[in-house]
This record gives sequence, C-alpha cells and structure tokens, in this order.
Amino acid sequence: MSDPLSCPEFLQNPYPFYDELRAAAPVTPVTTGSAGRPSYLVTGYAEAKAAFTDPRLSKDTARFFADRPSNRNLHPAVAHNMLATDPPQHTRLRRLVTKAFTTAAVDRLRPFIEHTADQLLDDLPKAGEADLVTALAIPLPVTVICQMLGVPENDRAQVRTWSNDLFAAGQPQRIDAASHAAADYMAGLIAAKRHAPDDSLLHDLITVHDEGEQLSEDELISLAVLLLIAGHETTTNFIGNAILGLLQHPELLDRLRANPGRISSMLGELLRYDSPVGIATFRYSTQALTLGETEIPAGVPVLISPGAANRDPAQYPGPDHLDADRDARGHLAFGHGIHRCLGAPLALAEAEIALRALLTRFPELRLAVSSEELRWRHTRLMRGLESLPVLTL
Repeated sequence: MSDPLSCPEFLQNPYPFYDELRAAAPVTPVTTGSAGRPSYLVTGYAEAKAAFTDPRLSKDTARFFADRPSNRNLHPAVAHNMLATDPPQHTRLRRLVTKAFTTAAVDRLRPFIEHTADQLLDDLPKAGEADLVTALAIPLPVTVICQMLGVPENDRAQVRTWSNDLFAAGQPQRIDAASHAAADYMAGLIAAKRHAPDDSLLHDLITVHDEGEQLSEDELISLAVLLLIAGHETTTNFIGNAILGLLQHPELLDRLRANPGRISSMLGELLRYDSPVGIATFRYSTQALTLGETEIPAGVPVLISPGAANRDPAQYPGPDHLDADRDARGHLAFGHGIHRCLGAPLALAEAEIALRALLTRFPELRLAVSSEELRWRHTRLMRGLESLPVLTL
C-alpha cells in the first residue's frame, strides 16, 4: 500500500483525511514510507497531548534504526539532532540554547525584526500583484535566524533552498543531499568563526565547545544546523497560513485593521486553525502501550499530528471556523512537554510584527487567485503554502 500521508490530496488539504480517521479512532494504524512501514497516527487532541509527554514514546531515532537496515544517507548532524534525542542528552543540549529564545531575548530583537519587515514591505508594489511567501513569509524569519547565527547575507538564499529540500516528502535522495550540504556548510562556518570571532549565537556555542566538555564537535554542528533550519521553517509557514486565513475571513481582517492591537491575541487561534506543523517529528514506542483505546505494540513509529489535534471538535467546538473570540490556549501547534518548540516566542513575535505591518501598510490587501488555485508544499511534516499571490491595492 502506498503512503497515504504523501498523496497529493492529503498534502493539499489534510483536514478531511484527519477528520475521517479521528471519527473512526483518535489513534489509528497507517502505512507510511516507500517500504510500507506500519505506524500509528494520533489525530485526537487528548491523545496527542498525552503522547507528547509519554516517556514510553522515544525520540531517539539512532536507537530505533540501529538494528534496521536502511539505504538512506542522511548526514549524522541532521539524523541525530537535538530533536532526535531523549533526556538527559536532550536536556543538556536544550539548556545550551534556551536563553537565546526567551521572551526577554526576543524583546531585544524586536527592533531588528520590525526594521526587517519594513524593508521587505518597502519592496512590495503599492498597487499590483506580489507573492507574500517569497516576499515576506520566507525572508523575514530566514533573515532573523541567520542574523542570530551570523550567517553571511549572500548565503541566506541557499540556506532556504536546503531547508525546503529537507522537507520534501517522498524524495529521500533530495533530502539526503540537502542534509549533507547544510551540515558541510555549517561546519565551514564554524571553522570560519573560530578564526574571526563575532557576537553571534553560533560563536557562543563554539565557545561552549572550546572551553568545556558540554558540547562535542558533532553536537555543535548538529545544533547549528537544527537552529538554522528549525529557526525559520515553522515561522515561514505560520506567517503564510495566518495571512491566508485572514484573507479568507474578511470580517476578521476588517476587525484587525480597525484594531491592530488585537493581532497578538489572535495568534493562538491562527496557529490552531492551520498549524504550521502538520505531523510532529519522529517518535516510536519503546514498549507496548494503550493510547486512547488503541493498543500500540512496542517498536513502532507513532506520529502525532498537531494539525489534526487542533481541529478536534471535542476540544474546540466548530474547529473548522476561524474564530477571533475563541480561547485557543492549549493548542498544540508548537507541540507540548519537554520538546515544545524552543523558538515559539520568536515565532510569535515575527508573526505579530509581520501581520501588523502588512495590514497597516496595505489596507486593501486581497487574494489574487481563488483559494482552490493555491498550492501547498509537498511535505507532510510542515503545512505551508508554496506561494501566496495577493493584490496590494
């Protein structure tokens, strides 16, 4: 059986598929991958929240694949990154970078984010057509995370290409090639910063490695690649999905234009409505367990879907409706538990600034095509638009 999570219909609109599965059972066996590997997909909210914190579900992919032959050629820096570890290794690595993404640290970045957003919007036509994915949703978070890590400006377009390739569903060779390109690049950048120190987050991590024993060289490269890619991917999709959601609900758009101060309180609902992460990164069962009412054997992948959980009517009545007055606290767009997205404060700040600037400067913004003509990225992990054509009237 082919992988249903990689079929074109699912990638274009996964929500009917999620609804059908959830109605049958909130935890359902599915077949994934070209080899037809049995997995379990979690689509219910309560079950997803429980799964995120269940210690019997491991993220240690190296352990899972140790005795399973594979023809994949992922670079170890990508295959064995912080997201693919359990405590205590995960705890140690996460602690090294947490301070860079606190609310206080992000507040210090806000002037740079605002300046970058304004510069990007300066390049939009005052009356014409533009693609807000390439003009805003991609370059804003890419610029910010590259600035934090000290990635030269001339290299940033290539970073985005590698990142896009790393999430190409059903294209293992493309993914593997991108993993080596990104890891080799970061290894070179680390070497360059050792010779020419700066005040970047990457140099801070180099100092941790060079002055102590908290971080190996392989872990340094892996952490650098993860921050580079994860530092913008979720936010790019978040911004694009949020703009589309508002353009599809003009009454909400009018309310926010009249009161831009409400944008920050609307972000949770926008994340819930169309989560930038469709299916969370890999987990597997280390022992047999029951999740919901489904028995899961030991040694199988368990895929948690924030996108599906956030549309569970048992948690959010009328979940297919974008509701500005909904209390969306508790949404799982950033995950839950010890692996909750480290960069959530940064993503929220970037999305708020982008939306506020866009709606203020382009009060007559509207879609340039019908919603049915929009195309979504060919990845089941991320939920994001390939492009978002708009008219800036």
